[in-house]
Amino acid sequence: MTKKRFLLFNGPGSKRYLRHQANLKEVNSPTEEQVPRITNETVAEHREEVLSGARKYIYPLRHSRRKIVMVTIALLVAVFIGFMSYTMVSLYRWQSTSAFMYQVTKVVPLPVARIGGTFISYENYLFELRHYIHYFETQQGVDFSTDQGKAQLAQQRKKSIENVVNYAYVQKIARTNNLRVSNSEIDNQIELLRNQNKLGSDNKVFENVLKDYWGWSIADFRRSIKEELLTDKVLHVLDTSVQTRANTALADLRAGQDFGTVAKQFSDDAATKNNGGVMGFLISKTDHNIPSQTIDALYKLKPGERSGVIDIGYALEIVKNISVQGDKTQAAHILFTYKDINTYLNDYKAKQKAVVYIKV
Repeated sequence: MTKKRFLLFNGPGSKRYLRHQANLKEVNSPTEEQVPRITNETVAEHREEVLSGARKYIYPLRHSRRKIVMVTIALLVAVFIGFMSYTMVSLYRWQSTSAFMYQVTKVVPLPVARIGGTFISYENYLFELRHYIHYFETQQGVDFSTDQGKAQLAQQRKKSIENVVNYAYVQKIARTNNLRVSNSEIDNQIELLRNQNKLGSDNKVFENVLKDYWGWSIADFRRSIKEELLTDKVLHVLDTSVQTRANTALADLRAGQDFGTVAKQFSDDAATKNNGGVMGFLISKTDHNIPSQTIDALYKLKPGERSGVIDIGYALEIVKNISVQGDKTQAAHILFTYKDINTYLNDYKAKQKAVVYIKV
């Protein structure tokens, strides 16, 4: 080694440099004593030491998250209680008929009355009342904020609650007698109306008429037909005497008795029975004053022919085609009417009275 290289590695400056590097190595490089040795015996202790260091960060986070959840739940409960309180006051105290409250009753099954253990939905009551309000406001120009309008609305509230209570009794009787209305029966009734052009020229016109006149959708219209058909079926079960009288009159006609004579003996139509059952006006195929079932049967007859017993819901009927005059028909009929549904429901009401939850 040359003298120059010797001085480079052994001179005062190089010694100071080597001592400095040695000190750095001692500081930055952990010794065996500084690095813990993990063995099977110490692994549990070491894991607990690591976890205890992490808990001081985890616990506050868990606490904050729990607090957020609890506050959120408390807010939701408060909103729900507030909403339900407002709903109860609106419906049972103010008796609101607003569209919003109506939608609420479609979701929340709140009762308006009760028959025994059967509750009557508040939605049923608003369905009945709202289409009445819509018709008289939009088609008749009735202002229900006036004294006269308020009195009219008060009467309709009573009528609406009576109707939904009556229908609840009808449903109970129908269940007892296993009576139902199928979709095909509803479809057939609608088809009759369509064929006689009573529902407009097409579906769009029909939808617009329902919306403009009653504030109804097609589903609402089907619902009203279902209620009507079920009530008619219950009527037929509660009073079989009407069917018996109709069958007797038909048997007399088949035996050759004169139509006018049988009409005078059996018909419940005081305006026509003494005139041989002859109606005092001509009937067109789209006549809105004549039941659809009657028109359907009448226009299938040739002049001089008569029908069998026709079910028109509130009554039974036998019709005769007297003559055809242009596109209209001169007709006669024998009518067998059922009594009002209330007459038949009185016994049921006496046995199990309805409890109404609103003041009308």
